Amino acid sequence: MEFIHSLWKFLTLSAPYLLFGLFFAGLIHQYVSVDTIKKWFGGNKFTGVMKASLIGVPLPLCSCSVIPAAVTLKKNGASNGATSGFLIATPESGVDSILVTWGMMDPLMTIVRPIAAFVSAFFAGLLQIVFKTDIDVPQQEEAKSCCASTSCGSEKKKENKLLKAIQYAYVDLLEDIALWLSFGILVGAMVDVFVPPDVFSNFDGFTARIAFILIGVPVYICASASTPIAASLILKGLSPGTALIMLMVGPATNISNLLVLQKYMGKKAIVVNVIAISITALAFSFVVDWLYQVLNLPLNFKITAEHEHTSLLMNILTGVFLMLLFKALLKREILPRLEKKASGGCCG
Repeated sequence: MEFIHSLWKFLTLSAPYLLFGLFFAGLIHQYVSVDTIKKWFGGNKFTGVMKASLIGVPLPLCSCSVIPAAVTLKKNGASNGATSGFLIATPESGVDSILVTWGMMDPLMTIVRPIAAFVSAFFAGLLQIVFKTDIDVPQQEEAKSCCASTSCGSEKKKENKLLKAIQYAYVDLLEDIALWLSFGILVGAMVDVFVPPDVFSNFDGFTARIAFILIGVPVYICASASTPIAASLILKGLSPGTALIMLMVGPATNISNLLVLQKYMGKKAIVVNVIAISITALAFSFVVDWLYQVLNLPLNFKITAEHEHTSLLMNILTGVFLMLLFKALLKREILPRLEKKASGGCCG
């Protein structure tokens, strides 16, 4: 019963912010095209890296979703520096994960997280320039429409951009993150209930930080899903700085994506990115712990508050989010597995 209570607490804290964050993500996806981003990457290498890193911070793409966009940018002439800036900042931060951090943690972590994402992305991009990692990649030809120079027989039907934004937010994007998001909320609630208080109080220092980096580089967890886990670990004694390493390294790297990207950026560029992310995460982990100590900030995370009297609106929003999440899990994860099992069982 305590686990159910904790799980509902995590859901009511995150659901309203996720619903709003996903909607905002849909608007960004609909109104900010890859072509627009390509234009922003123009200019000299330094400004290209800075723009790419800044643009990546609010964009709501997970590590897997950002790969096609990054490859497209690279094929269209973006440097390794600009591509790295976009590739790192985007999965580390996004409007959805920023809002969830606000809903579950405190103002300091909410502010530091996107700043750390920008700095790590910008630092990686600059290192790409310093070490001259660019390799030749075949340029992508512009696709020509049959209507490019002549009028077509029928007018193109106008699309409702708002509806398409909602479709992307609550169907496409939610399906992409549903499995890991569910995992993150479940693990966060389990840590909250079953892990004794202060169990991580002695698991700190330089060695613990290096361990989190070594675990985080090959393993993937999306930015929103890692938030409830990090919040629970902090409340069980882990330092906020050490938890920040997980929030930075986990979303930005994973072994499968690194293997894909080396084809377009080169092995040297991939090594530079991993080193840059690790160094920045390590540095920010010490800065965050120092800030909490100097400012004498208590860990008054919102998940520590009692929520017996959750408002009706919050419960309704949580219910809506749960239905959308279950639908996404059913479509993307459960039904395909059942169909695969059924088709496999009928083979003669």
